[in-house]
Amino acid sequence: MFDLTGKRALVTGASGGIGRAIAQALHKQGATVAISGTRREALEALATELGTNVHVLPCNLSVAEEVEQLVPRAEEAMGEVDLLINNAGITRDMLFARLSDEAWQEVLDVNLTSAFRLTRAALRGMMRRRSGRIISITSIVAVTGNAGQGNYTASKAALIAMSKSLAQEVASRNVTVNCVAPGFIETAMTDALNEKIRASLLERVPAKRLGTPEDIAAAVVYLASEEAAYVTGQTLHVNGGMAMI
Repeated sequence: MFDLTGKRALVTGASGGIGRAIAQALHKQGATVAISGTRREALEALATELGTNVHVLPCNLSVAEEVEQLVPRAEEAMGEVDLLINNAGITRDMLFARLSDEAWQEVLDVNLTSAFRLTRAALRGMMRRRSGRIISITSIVAVTGNAGQGNYTASKAALIAMSKSLAQEVASRNVTVNCVAPGFIETAMTDALNEKIRASLLERVPAKRLGTPEDIAAAVVYLASEEAAYVTGQTLHVNGGMAMI
């Protein structure tokens, strides 16, 4: 079950955290992975850990020219891209009245526009082969909202809407388009929280723990697999019951 042998995956934001776990999980299930991110050293370390069937493709998703070249580079390295995982994301948190045009645009460029461009590029081969999976990592705050994150929530909510529309266009070609929406996940950022703030977060989660990057990776593996062939246009919420949507 969930065998991905022979599949070729491009994972953005694979330098650490959730993206790293996704790349590890896809590779474990037999996929060849092209890992992309801005920190080459971290990517190289992950490639060394994975060993074979891995390609390092550094890319700054805030630079349009680099984004446009990423899928062609992945196709050159692997032959095709069967699975596209739009995981990369940034935050520039600020109360709305103080949010600058630059901070707004920077977040949308990386979180939304780069995903649009990568998806458009990868779709060409998927449509031709009549097979493919596009999975975008969004966030629970795309649905609930979150003070101080107007730019981030807008970008992540737009990913969901874009995915639903695209899913309707390409379903007949056996290409599925889905999202995974993490809740509170153990990351370097949450590790730095003091105990009081951490406890307040856990009060909002019925499961009484933070999620792990591996929890998100497991959802991605499912959506990437043949077992999820009839699942499209959906957002899989992985949040320990924090928001039951």
